[in-house]
Parts: sequence; C-alpha cells; structure tokens
Amino acid sequence: MFNHVGLKVKDLDASVHFYSAALGALGYEPGYSDESVVGFGPKDAPGLWLYADAKLAHSLVHLAFTAGSRAAVDAFYREGLKARGRDNGKPGLRKDYGPTYYAAFLFDPDGNNVEAVCLK
Repeated sequence: MFNHVGLKVKDLDASVHFYSAALGALGYEPGYSDESVVGFGPKDAPGLWLYADAKLAHSLVHLAFTAGSRAAVDAFYREGLKARGRDNGKPGLRKDYGPTYYAAFLFDPDGNNVEAVCLK
C-alpha cells in the first residue's frame, strides 16, 4: 500500500542514531542523506525518510516494521534502547493481536511509537 513514509524530526542526528541502531537489527540501513534528510530501508530502496524540522512541536505516529524472526525483534528492542529509545513494550507475544504476534515497542526521540513485529 505505501511506497514510503516521511517523518519530521526535531534533532536529525539523534533520530539517525536511534533508527540506525533499532532498524539495523532488522536489516534496514541509512541510504541517501544530506544535511536535512536521511532515508532508511533496504539498500537502494529507502522507505522511511527523516526530515529535519527544528520547529517541530510534536509528532505522534505509529510505525510497525516487519522482523524476520523473534530474535530480530529482541535485537531491535535492545539496540533501540541503547540508542536512547524509550521502552513502550518489551518483546513478547501479543496474543490479543494474534496467536503468533511477537512484537516490541519503543518511543523514538520525538515520541513516535516504533514497533518491530514477527508473525512466525
């Protein structure tokens, strides 16, 4: 359905640090970048764009990224916390979402709810 998503962020460096760590655990990496924007995704196919906006009052979205394994969900959570993400739900089964819905949730530096989910 979506080709890409763009987020405005207050501190581009802090957001790049967080997303590099958390999404690196899922196999995504930064690609194109300049002084005001960085794209993340599979190599040569960025699907998440971070745009610097120092005047940003507040941004609240929920982004869910597919993880290839439960171990990748765990790594997303662990690495995201190390990169100054904040806990919004430890890795585990969410049986109220589905019998195999294994996910973890973090708040990014701007307060967006970022999730990694494995359905295996």
